Amino acid sequence: MPYTTSQSVIFLNALEHEGKPYVRLWHKPNPFINKRLKEATWVKYSKTYKCFVMHRSEHCIELLHRHFEGMARVDSRYLNRPKRLRPAAGTVVLAAGKGQSEPLEKWPELPVVRLQPLLHEGKELIQLSFAYDRTLYVKLKNCSVCQWLPEARCFAVPPDSRSWHLLVDALDGLAQVWLSQQLKIKDMALQARLWEQSYQKLPGYLPCPMPYLEKLLLLNYSLSTIRTYHSLLLRFLNGHKTKGLEAIQAFGAEEINAYHRSMMQSQQYSNSFLNQSVNAVKFYYQRVLGRHSMRLDEVERPGKAERLPTVLSKEEVGRILQATDNLKHRCLLQLLYAGGLRIGEVINLKLTDVQSKRNLLLIRGGKGKKDRTTLLSQRLLESLRAYYKVYKPKEWLFEGQFGGQYTVDSTRNVFRACVEKAGIRTKCTPHTLRHSFATHLLEQGTDLRYIQVLLGHRSSKTTEIYTHVTAHALDKIISPLDNL
Repeated sequence: MPYTTSQSVIFLNALEHEGKPYVRLWHKPNPFINKRLKEATWVKYSKTYKCFVMHRSEHCIELLHRHFEGMARVDSRYLNRPKRLRPAAGTVVLAAGKGQSEPLEKWPELPVVRLQPLLHEGKELIQLSFAYDRTLYVKLKNCSVCQWLPEARCFAVPPDSRSWHLLVDALDGLAQVWLSQQLKIKDMALQARLWEQSYQKLPGYLPCPMPYLEKLLLLNYSLSTIRTYHSLLLRFLNGHKTKGLEAIQAFGAEEINAYHRSMMQSQQYSNSFLNQSVNAVKFYYQRVLGRHSMRLDEVERPGKAERLPTVLSKEEVGRILQATDNLKHRCLLQLLYAGGLRIGEVINLKLTDVQSKRNLLLIRGGKGKKDRTTLLSQRLLESLRAYYKVYKPKEWLFEGQFGGQYTVDSTRNVFRACVEKAGIRTKCTPHTLRHSFATHLLEQGTDLRYIQVLLGHRSSKTTEIYTHVTAHALDKIISPLDNL
């Protein structure tokens, strides 16, 4: 009997390997599915588990949906099954707290409707694509802003804010709306709705106040920071929703401290997370509500741990860079190390930012919306020229498989795969290459002031932390133990 793909299903199962979450992919024998999985760069065949696996992230699952669209259905119903009970290694008795550890109820896993630009008969539209679901299909068919395009065999909506608001209304609690990299939203009210769509709007639910988001936008905060502050204030407001918004706005330092104290006692949140929450809440009371008389200096925050950055040796960096045969991936990792770039700075690079005649890389809108220049290695320049001839990027230096900017998640996945292949045991992230760049420059005798400029640090104190991890001149100091 010949193989068919019309009824093919790829099941996703949770997999944990060396303490890290992965996804195991299972399907009935089908050579077409196997061939397609081998073409997916984010999916690898595991000889240990005798199956295809990938990192567990929303981005990887989204890519898989796109990769098999019209060919097979991706079924993730088993992905969040509860684990079998195991004996605990130890138990921590936590203090009783009045507040919930997580005040926002999320919808169970929902189908995803992906939005991407579509040019149809000379008209710009937004295409809706999703794994076929009868309920979802009927809902979109009856939605006033959706139109079915027989030629393209898809639903589409106009590219205006009003239509998108109506679409989100229609899909509330039924599906989540995800945007492709090519789509940018300028309507902050719509952006907030998309951020909040995964939460159940139970009685008393308090949305994030629009003046809060507008103030952050006006003060030129990055979209990433606005999203973080939005989620933290939303959590704070709904942690006290039974009291009502008016009573919350009258809170003093005592109530804010009690809220963060209960979070700390739950042992579920890092000091960094708590500090971000304090900043988000203080911004609301001081900058939005104008509560300048409120004693914000009495708002407590956990002490920041003074941890040293993780640094790899030059030999370890070399092994990571040589761990992939993919030219794009190697150039990506070389950029992180050769210029000391942050992950967001790499994916934001445009072709015009590589200034080969001046041997410089122009970093636009780095952390704190600051522009700067950094080194352009000659070896990196050779790699980039070879990469350009093969991939022919149009606007962004690194573009995704389906166009648009390369994503942060894809960069992290590439780095993780190379670290594992290189056999590096040190726990590290793409940012570790930036730390290694600074430390290796210092060990080569580069002045700390120049390193500060290359990294884009506002204060020299930030750069001075690398003096604590460098091996420069330590080899000349003899331990007293060696003289016994």
